[in-house]
Amino acid sequence: METESEPYVRLASLRQLHQVMADMNTARSLADTLQSVADGAVSALGYEMAAVNLVRQDGDLVVAAFSGNSAAESLITGRVGSRDSWDRRLNMGEQWGDLVFIPHTEGWVLDDDDVPQWYTDGPAPRFEDEWHPSDRLFAPMYTPGVQGGSSGELLGVISVDRPRNGRRPGAWGREALQMYAFQAAIAISNARLRANMQRALVRLERDQQALRASEESFRQAFEYAPSGMAIAEMGGDQHGRILRTNDALCRLLGRPASAMRRYSFSDLVHPEDIGTLLRTSAEGGRAELRLGRRDGSYVWVSLRNSVVADAADGPRFLLTHVEDIEERKRRELQLAHRASHDSLTGLPNSAELRSRLSSRLCRRQSQPGVLESLDAAYGHPAFDAPTGHGFDFAQGGETFDGFDHHVHTIAPEDGRDDGTKGLAVLFCDLDGFKSINDRFGHNAGDAVLIEVAHRLSRGVRDGDTVARLGGDEFVILADGLGKADAQDLAVRLRNEIIQPIRAEGRAVRVGASFGIGWAHCGMTADEVLKSADERMYVEKRSRPKQHRRAG
Repeated sequence: METESEPYVRLASLRQLHQVMADMNTARSLADTLQSVADGAVSALGYEMAAVNLVRQDGDLVVAAFSGNSAAESLITGRVGSRDSWDRRLNMGEQWGDLVFIPHTEGWVLDDDDVPQWYTDGPAPRFEDEWHPSDRLFAPMYTPGVQGGSSGELLGVISVDRPRNGRRPGAWGREALQMYAFQAAIAISNARLRANMQRALVRLERDQQALRASEESFRQAFEYAPSGMAIAEMGGDQHGRILRTNDALCRLLGRPASAMRRYSFSDLVHPEDIGTLLRTSAEGGRAELRLGRRDGSYVWVSLRNSVVADAADGPRFLLTHVEDIEERKRRELQLAHRASHDSLTGLPNSAELRSRLSSRLCRRQSQPGVLESLDAAYGHPAFDAPTGHGFDFAQGGETFDGFDHHVHTIAPEDGRDDGTKGLAVLFCDLDGFKSINDRFGHNAGDAVLIEVAHRLSRGVRDGDTVARLGGDEFVILADGLGKADAQDLAVRLRNEIIQPIRAEGRAVRVGASFGIGWAHCGMTADEVLKSADERMYVEKRSRPKQHRRAG
């Protein structure tokens, strides 16, 4: 802009200034905007050189654009001046509104600071307003929003040099440069905003691409996983409803995917495992339970839940991994069965017998004299009080606890059948078994033991226990029997055993002696078995030897 006829400014100069401002506001990038600002100061404001110093994030200023002199441009573009040095410049010299003019008479103190600059020596001015080569003029740019800008945040500084008319700018030139700096700050701020938005859009698109890739990766991993996978809903009225399943889970349960969406896992789990499922669903983690197949059977699975949370709404879904462990469970059950059952007959072994018997019994624990008085009051042990349950009683200020939640086992009275029902323990010893082993070998003896086990098992009720104690000794636990019932059971079992048995191609016979003992609380399992064993020997000795084995 020519200033030789201020305030009579040519209309062409105003149009040129307007066009420059339009160009810097429509530049395509921040770099283009900065260059437009520098170029406009030269083309429209009438300076030979201009630089745009932009504040970086660390506070220092970098020469971001230069116009007017290619040699000076290559020398200082991209160089950085410290914020301290720039603050010193902006706080010295003459304040022309928001502009800062540092005449050559004062600027010599800045020759050695770290701000990128260009200057030349020259003769002293011939008249008062003549521009000296070492004069400096700065137009600070502040963040938009505050007219006048001096209270805003420093955005950058436009440095200009060498007015074409050779004179210091007058009032119009100063106003024009100050207004230009204000508009440049707006343009630069908008360019930065557009650049940030573009970067945000690029990041968003990149994140969306990554999300799509992740979703596709998850879909393939979910669909083609070799073990079962499911997604279930969490919370609300549809809590636990299955939303999606893969082919492996559908094959495992024999149900199509469309049918699976009508169920929740609580509809499919075995009734005995529902508690395990609920704990796992609420807390995540792993559990082993049984799921129902379409044919009505159940399969053992390892079920592992992961809670999928939403940042705003909290837990939303359960990602469930279902692994078929039927074969492993079968092996575990087989091992457990072998540990607790006789390998020859398949009956519970001695350890399992004692465990089942002990689970029905409790031991008396009292101070001397307390329970004895209750025994006298009830006519039988205090633990067999008519309530059939444990109880609390006090003596001398002390409280003694019974056995809560336990139905005490009682025994019929010796010598008479008073109708009392108890836990009968029938101890069975085979008669003549040793001679079969001696005459026909152990294979024949094993065949006899297996058949006897079958006959004893067929002769008792569901829920009764038939166990092999060892050798040719068997024990039957039969609950809820009176004395006559137990004796009848022993007779029936003996009659079954004495029937001919096919062993090693020949028919053989064995007899059986039974002793009937009664279990009641206060006894140990060994005491109960010893009592029955002793009664068996009494019964065996009471019969003539020739009648102990039929045939």
